[in-house]
Parts: sequence; C-alpha cells; structure tokens
Amino acid sequence: MTMEQTSTGAPLGAVQDRGPLPAAPAAPLGASPGALLSRAEPARPHATKEVCVVGLGYIGLPTASLLCSRGYRVRGVDLETRVVETINRGEIHIVEPDLDVLVRSAVAARQLEASTSPGAAEVFLIAVPTPIDAERRPDMRAVESAARAIAPHLKPGDLVILESTSPVGTTEDRVVPLLEESGLRAGEDFFVAYCPERVLPGRILTELVENDRVVGGINQRSTDRAVAFYETFVRGEVIGTDSRTAEMVKLTENSFRDVNIAFANELSLICASQGISVWNLIRLANRHPRVDILQPGPGVGGHCIAVDPWFIVDAEPERARLIRTSREVNLAKPSWVVERVTKAVETVKSPVVACLGLAFKADVDDVRDSPAVEIVRALADELDAPLLVVEPNLAAHPEFPLASVEEALAEANIVLVLTDHKQFKRIDREVLNEKILIDTRGVFL
Repeated sequence: MTMEQTSTGAPLGAVQDRGPLPAAPAAPLGASPGALLSRAEPARPHATKEVCVVGLGYIGLPTASLLCSRGYRVRGVDLETRVVETINRGEIHIVEPDLDVLVRSAVAARQLEASTSPGAAEVFLIAVPTPIDAERRPDMRAVESAARAIAPHLKPGDLVILESTSPVGTTEDRVVPLLEESGLRAGEDFFVAYCPERVLPGRILTELVENDRVVGGINQRSTDRAVAFYETFVRGEVIGTDSRTAEMVKLTENSFRDVNIAFANELSLICASQGISVWNLIRLANRHPRVDILQPGPGVGGHCIAVDPWFIVDAEPERARLIRTSREVNLAKPSWVVERVTKAVETVKSPVVACLGLAFKADVDDVRDSPAVEIVRALADELDAPLLVVEPNLAAHPEFPLASVEEALAEANIVLVLTDHKQFKRIDREVLNEKILIDTRGVFL
C-alpha cells in the first residue's frame, strides 16, 4: 500500500492548506433519509474536526459522506486513482440510494476530499477489504497496509478505529504493533478500537445512523473515546465492550445468517427431490409462531456472509463444525443450479438461456462473491448454447456482455432467475408461460 502523494500529485500536506469550511445547516432528526443525511446535525456535540477514512468502498464512502453531513472534514483514501478522481468530481462509483447527493454536497462544500494517501487527522477509520485466500484463510494485507500508512501521521490523542471484518485478535495483535511503529504507545498516547459495520446494502446510509453499534477498545480509555465518537452521528445505541468481543460479534452475526440460509438451501434441495414447492413449504411452516425460516437462493454471496464464517473456521477448525458444514451447503448450491439448467437445455432443440441477475442481492450492483456470477460463468464454460445475461444495475461486466430484460425475454426459451431485482418482479408472468422457468429466488413461484 504505497501512499506517497495526493491524487493530484500535490505533497501530502497540501490538502490541509485550504481555507475554513462553510457550515452546513441542520436538519431535524425526524427528516427523510435524504434530508437527514445531507445536512449536519450531530447526535451529540463534538470537538473533533478532521477524520481520515481509509478505504472508499461500500462502507468507507457512505461513512465518509455521513461524517461530512455531521460537520466533520474528511480525507478519504483509496488506492484506485479512478475512485479518487470520481469522488473528487462529486460523483460515486457504487450504487447506493442517496449517496450521490451526500458526496456531491460534501465535495462542493470542501468537506470531503479523496486522495491516494492518508494525512493528519484526529480520528482514523480503516474500512478496507478483508477477503479470504485460495485456502479460505483471512487475507489481512489491506488492513496491515492501512495501519502502516496511518502510523507516520499519528500524534498524541488520536483515535484509530478498525471497521473491516477481522479475525479475533486482529486489533490487538496486528493493528496495534504496526501503529506503534510511530513511537507512540497504544492505549496511552493514542487510542485504538474495533467497531464492525452492520448495514444492509440499499439501506446503508439509513442504517449507519439508526442501527446499534458495538465498539470495543484495546482498553477502557480507547473504548470510551470510540463510543463518544460514534455517538456524534449514530442514533442507535452505541455499546462498549473489548476489541476481541467486538470482533467476534461481527463474525457471529454473519455466521448465524449463513447457518440459517444453509437450512433453507438444504430444504430447497430436499423439496426439489420430493416434488414439493419449497416456497410454499416455508410459507406454511412459518405460520408456526416460533418458526421463521429464511428464503433459499442460488447460494450465498457478498463481502460478509459468504466470507466471515471462514474466519471462525480458520481459528477453530475442530470446534466450528456446524459453521463449516453450513458454508459447504451454501457453496454447493450454485453447482446444483447449474445442473438443473444443464438438464433443461437438454430438453430444448435450440436452447437460449436468459440469466437474470449477477448481483448477490436485489437492487444493488455488488457482484462480490456472487453465486450468480459463479453460475453464469459455469454455464458459459459448460453449455453449447447462447446466454443472455441481464444485470440492470451494471453498465457493463468484464466477463459477460449484458442484454436488456426485453431482449433476453424475447430470445430465450429458458429463463434462469438469479437475483430478485425490482425490474424482474415487474415482468408479466404470461411472458414466461411458454418458457422453461428456473427461479432460484421464488419471484414467480
């Protein structure tokens, strides 16, 4: 993670030389999400003015723009020059409701500037990716690089918060030693905490404000400082604990989801074998007052649920048996979908397959670890039949040419629903009557 100058080539300190920022008017806390987040009204008064957010992806950029709406001045850091240039134009590179308004307003007000390198601040937030490698072990290189890049800019009294999903012990054992290369002592000269995000794509800006947050410091002073910071912009309860517990909370939340989705996905396999509609089954079973089965799908994707359980499995391979098995169930679901499509293709003389959706969930553009992408990739490799791939939230995809919904439905005789986007829910069911329908999301069933 080489961070030596700003995206404009100016020296690192140049961004600090701008004049005072204009104050933003306040909005009532009961306002709509757009009004609530586009103007500054801290949940509690704060003296901190400068925040550096490292990582401007699906969490970092919404967080940075929200902080600007609360009166903070934010330096956002990303290694991708394209991302930095896009944000500095007041534009966004991801799809998220209301985010474009916040970013445009913050950049115009000179409260947000993106750069390829960090600078001096009072609070540093790390929100970089933590994927798994080929052996399904946590890849923490981005977190470590971010900590190294922040260390030269630390001064007494600063606060560093890790928000990236991390194995238990990362904050204390990996981040702190790198930050202490500054010559300062963590927990005494500066403060360090872990606070996982827990937001839903499509509702990120609202949930950053409304959801409860768990904040764990490396000592009590660190916890107190971090809790006080989050209380300036979070309306939900901010709950203090220690960093190891906070790290495990995040992994537990997403493992819980994965286990329950695996149950639904396993039911879908059983029901298909037994000639039962899994959608009807779950609807009826959920009439029980203490049963709440989730909906099955083509697998599990995204940057959290499909990844985080492996952090626990890696740390506790002998004890995390249920968590591992659930991951294996969900990982196997895409192959089952591919098999169903392959069998359908064999029944049609001149098959054309419409693949509806690449994103891992409805109404977002996020294709990270998406089972839909895995399925379409496998079909492209295995089938001697045209594929018409539809993803209305993407302008283009690096692997697959994209078709419109209308084009795909007009030409295909097999329709595979992989994501329940709102555009697909509007399709007239009669259009599908003469086609083979494989609906992994229950949109039409």
